[in-house]
Amino acid sequence: MRTRSPRRRTAGLPGLALRFAVVGGGGVLVNSAALFALYHWVGLPLLVASGIAVELAVVHNYLLNDRWTFALRTPSAGRFVKFNISVLGGLAINVVLVWSLVHAGMHLLLANCLGIAAAFAVNFVCSTGWVWGRRSR
Repeated sequence: MRTRSPRRRTAGLPGLALRFAVVGGGGVLVNSAALFALYHWVGLPLLVASGIAVELAVVHNYLLNDRWTFALRTPSAGRFVKFNISVLGGLAINVVLVWSLVHAGMHLLLANCLGIAAAFAVNFVCSTGWVWGRRSR
C-alpha cells in the first residue's frame, strides 16, 4: 500500500487554505506573546507595543507562508511588501465590518468572528492571487 506525503494529502486549494490558516493561528500566538512581553515586561506604551507585535506576527506569517504554504525556497522583499499591503487591506475590512455590524445591533463577538473570517478571505485571495501568484515567483 502506498502512503502519500503530507504535502499531497493537503494539496489543492483546500490544503493551501488550511496551511494558510495554521500559519495565521501561529501569528496570533506570536502577536499575543510579543504584545504581552513588550507592554508588561519592556514597558512600551500600548500603541507602540501593539504595532511592533503586529509587525512581528506579519514577519512570522510571511516567512512561514513563503516556505511552507507556498513552498518557495527564498523569501523576496517584493513579496514581503505585497504581503504587508494585503494584511493592511484585511485589517481595514475587519475593522470596518466589525464597526458596521456592531452599530447595526450585532453582538461584538459575533461581529468580530465575521470580521476575522472576512479578513482571512481577503488575505488568502490576495496572497494566492497577488503576493504568491505565478507572476510573483
